[in-house]
Amino acid sequence: MAFLKPAAVLLALMLLSACSPAFDWRELQPEGSGVSVLFPCKPDRHARPLLLLNQKVTMEMLVCEAGGVTFALSFADTQNPAAVGASLDELRRVAIGNVTGTVVSTQPARVQGMTPNDRAVRVTIEGRLPDGRGVGEQVVVFARGLRVYQASVIGAKLPAETVDTFLASLRLAT
Repeated sequence: MAFLKPAAVLLALMLLSACSPAFDWRELQPEGSGVSVLFPCKPDRHARPLLLLNQKVTMEMLVCEAGGVTFALSFADTQNPAAVGASLDELRRVAIGNVTGTVVSTQPARVQGMTPNDRAVRVTIEGRLPDGRGVGEQVVVFARGLRVYQASVIGAKLPAETVDTFLASLRLAT
């Protein structure tokens, strides 16, 4: 009978740990973004001026970290319809460069409500952080009209289900 107590305590601890997940998914519709997305944590919001193809824009970013993984959604408005595709290319290049990365795979982006564009893609990247640690990143770049978006997930380990939950939840207002 004495062995049942430690077993019961162990079972209770296992059940309690299952009730406190690292990911607390919540749907957000960031003001002014035109997009809804599931974040696994409460994101901080930042805005900064940025040169995108020699064009000064304000890049809005929502970012949070959960379970050792960073989730981010960025968006900016371009002024020139002809610059949208090149802006998507630039966002992709910057994401790869930020982790000194190598592209593992590329596929067309699939975001409900996006403006069709051949340069809207989902990219899987393997790279290194400035401190030399290995990192994986998945990035989706897409557009709606003149607004360009970048959603990314980055971490040493990227559980496929977690990445897919975040990236597949992206929806543009119709």
